[in-house]
Amino acid sequence: MNRLILIAFCVCTGSIQAHEVRPAYLEINAAGENEYSVIWKQPLLNGRPLSLQPDFPSDCARSSTRIEALGTEALIERIELQCASSLEGRIIGVSGLTKTLTDVLVRVQLGDGVTTTLLRPESPTTKLGAGRSAPLASYLQLGIEHLLFGIDHVLFVIGLMFFLDRIGPLVKTITAFTLAHSLTLGISAIGLVRIPQAPIEAVIALSILFLATEKLRGTTDTLLARRTWLIAFIFGLLHGFGFAGALNDIGLPRENLLLALLLFNLGVELGQLLVVAAALLVARATARWFSPTPRIVWQAPVYGIGAIASFWFVSRTASIVFA
Repeated sequence: MNRLILIAFCVCTGSIQAHEVRPAYLEINAAGENEYSVIWKQPLLNGRPLSLQPDFPSDCARSSTRIEALGTEALIERIELQCASSLEGRIIGVSGLTKTLTDVLVRVQLGDGVTTTLLRPESPTTKLGAGRSAPLASYLQLGIEHLLFGIDHVLFVIGLMFFLDRIGPLVKTITAFTLAHSLTLGISAIGLVRIPQAPIEAVIALSILFLATEKLRGTTDTLLARRTWLIAFIFGLLHGFGFAGALNDIGLPRENLLLALLLFNLGVELGQLLVVAAALLVARATARWFSPTPRIVWQAPVYGIGAIASFWFVSRTASIVFA
């Protein structure tokens, strides 16, 4: 497992500024004849909103707009929309989406039915129609993307793998991490516990730094070395609150709450398994290149992971202190 240099370097050089890629949320509810109540919620990046705005047909006018800040994590805009004709069967979209990595979950209630659509940078528009069924699979896709593009979570999983040399302990450790983040993701997403994301993200960065530091120390008689699964479980509880940030941003559909939560969590797990599988493939490939393995081969990515985690911890802590 110590031969993960390529995948670690690819991740480390991706973007040291990376935070989780969180989706935006657009909700449209019929409020009267050709009148609509709109909720537009988008994540803040370094305290600033993205250059995204919902696009409605040209015959729709905003009669009122109210903007609310959800701490330093998201911006909510409540819009009253008056259109010349019904929105059903017409095209809406989000401008600026093609220039981002962000997805937008669109929830529409025009009549008796509710539809849910996922807008992506490559498909930033959708045709509204009350007759289509809501694709809850969107939550599965969001979960996969949230893990794969959440670079800090990826680095933590890779960091754990540096302490494991056999498949048995690897399965045990990943299972412990999964159970822990599933628990806190669930209780946070349904509103039983709410913790601000800023301190959670800072502690997540600290957890990655802890793994890197312990690996570079090379001590085998530590709790982390002897009970890697236990450390994975403890930190997994924190990462679960981090995963819940995406669901807190977009919310869960009231009519299918448990199923949407299950699909999102399953998506996170599938994304995690993809990371583990890729790391194992790289480990096997690099094993053929280096025999025996020079110390620098595994030290370099660990130093890189530790440096990035240090930067994240300092910057995220500073954003809390000076907010």
